[in-house]
Amino acid sequence: MDIIQNINESFTFATVGAVVRVTVYHMYHSIGGAGLAIGGTAYGIGLVGFAGTGAVAGLAIYGMKKSVFG
Repeated sequence: MDIIQNINESFTFATVGAVVRVTVYHMYHSIGGAGLAIGGTAYGIGLVGFAGTGAVAGLAIYGMKKSVFG
C-alpha cells in the first residue's frame, strides 16, 4: 500500500506543478507571450512546455520532500 500512496502523492505534486505553471503561462500570455532568445533567434514557449516544466518541478519538490521527511 505504501507504493500506491507514493504514486498518488507524486501525481498530486506533478499535477499541482503543472497547474501552477499553466497559470503563469496564462499571465504571461495575456501580457504578450513568453519566449527564449538564443544567438539572435527567438523561440516561443507554448502551453505544453510550461505544463511540462511545472510537472518536472513538482516532482522535484516531491523528491526533496521525500528525502528530507522520508
